[in-house]
Amino acid sequence: MVTVSICIYFTSSVVLGSHPNTLKKSLTSYFYLAYNLASTSLKENKMASHSLIAGGSTAKRVINCPGSVALVAKMPPKPSSTYADKGTLLHNIIASVLDSDTITPESLLGATYANETFTQDLLDEKILPALAALDAIDPEGVMDYAVETVVGFGAYMPGVFGSADLLGRLGNRAVVLDWKFGDGVAVDAEENEQGMFYAAAAMRTPAAQWVFEGAEEVEIIIVQPPAVKRWVTTIKRVKEFERALKKAVKVSAMPDAAIVVGDHCRWCAAKPLCPKMTGAVDRAMKAQLAELPAETIGAYLGNADLLEDWIKDLRALAMTMMENGTKVPGYKVVAKRSVRKWLDEGRAGVALIALGIDPMKLELVSPAQAEKLLKPTKQALPDDLVASVSSGTTFAPESDPRPEVLQIGQQLTAALSKLV
Repeated sequence: MVTVSICIYFTSSVVLGSHPNTLKKSLTSYFYLAYNLASTSLKENKMASHSLIAGGSTAKRVINCPGSVALVAKMPPKPSSTYADKGTLLHNIIASVLDSDTITPESLLGATYANETFTQDLLDEKILPALAALDAIDPEGVMDYAVETVVGFGAYMPGVFGSADLLGRLGNRAVVLDWKFGDGVAVDAEENEQGMFYAAAAMRTPAAQWVFEGAEEVEIIIVQPPAVKRWVTTIKRVKEFERALKKAVKVSAMPDAAIVVGDHCRWCAAKPLCPKMTGAVDRAMKAQLAELPAETIGAYLGNADLLEDWIKDLRALAMTMMENGTKVPGYKVVAKRSVRKWLDEGRAGVALIALGIDPMKLELVSPAQAEKLLKPTKQALPDDLVASVSSGTTFAPESDPRPEVLQIGQQLTAALSKLV
């Protein structure tokens, strides 16, 4: 069993390590909390709670919709999800590895966070590619860096802070790296508000200022295995972002702070309360879709994802309220559909055989399952055994990297009709 003790520092300090060369940990003046691995359970990262005003992941929303701050404050705590718990687990794993000279990712297999377990698949598909990306960014192992550094704006913007995944220095370049372990939404590095938030906050955090002293440029890096996206910007651009954030934070405290709908609404917890979102729902319900022109439908589709997220968040909010004893008129909590299960599979198997039924079902594993089975043997799946077959078509924004599917049948019918 590997055990990493908890250490709390109340003053700034520097600790030297060697991953892969020299590791410089910048510990904030608040505190630095290392990770504790007891038995096989990776405990929750308690470095800092989220800012109630603006943090790295919410900076874009606050700048674009200052009125959302007050709305979010009215919402009850949002229950965690399996996706969030898995992300926290992976962040804790990679921080533990980078924070130690002796802990390897393989040694943490079986570690848990909430109901999520660090498996071989997560090691192969997330952690090892992320560490390989870091090696590619710093091939000579000369970058000094700090992991999980709490950064904030102090008196400049009280109550605004966050935790940067990795801050580093390579030559004349300050590096701000953010791990993204989710698969659903691809994150870009260019003009990334979260990255600029951490850069701006780090410049105002005494224990993190070493990253930016004398730096001529700032690089924002998003590592979302297997993708790595990089964007180099200037200190001037980061300061421009900081001023925009400060203005938005100031406006957010006003009773008439603007509420604006956009792609920044996607992760906003206040969607069920948002008057702009509920108004969009009302308008959508009144629209006669069959009579809408294609241009209007295209515009509506731009809001479709937001409306779907609004519905999902509304249902989650209602469920949370009812589970906590709050009555929601017209609704109640009921048991889900019952699914019959064998009380004793062994005894059931014997009984079914006695009844003349073969209880065992055999089927060929899928190509993906076969690849996982072949991994330990270092063998590749023969190409001539597999073909990629699309399950059908869907629609996507024009910015989607996939090529457009040509509707050959419709085009041929239209062409033939002109010959008749």
